[in-house]
Amino acid sequence: MAHTTASLEVPATADQVWQLIGGFNSLPDWLPLIAVSELSEDGRLRHLKTADGQTIVERLEAFDDKSRTYSYSIVDAPFPITGYLATIGVEEIAGMATSLVTWSGSFSPVGVSDEDIAQLFHGIYAEGLAALRQTILSRVG
Repeated sequence: MAHTTASLEVPATADQVWQLIGGFNSLPDWLPLIAVSELSEDGRLRHLKTADGQTIVERLEAFDDKSRTYSYSIVDAPFPITGYLATIGVEEIAGMATSLVTWSGSFSPVGVSDEDIAQLFHGIYAEGLAALRQTILSRVG
């Protein structure tokens, strides 16, 4: 099983960041890769359309508003993986109006190496967090 984690400091409080990313349907608000998100199954399943027209279906596995984290699995996607489980979370950095956002995932590759699939998802997470930071900067700056 492969695993990767990306983290980035964001110039906003944890509550401000969580308000933006904490909704399971909020990806289009901060992640340019995702153009559309539609919920089904009482908000536990999200159907995503990427900017290039691909479809991804993800299931909410755990949600903790108090600790500002949620975990989700991939039900259907064009990635060569099985057993995908990811978590995104926000932590307050003590004494600062800054937060640490962490996005991590584990998955088993199918037909590709652990390293190749870890690099793919690390790139998605790192680019996504950079886009989140830019979104926050555009709203507060």
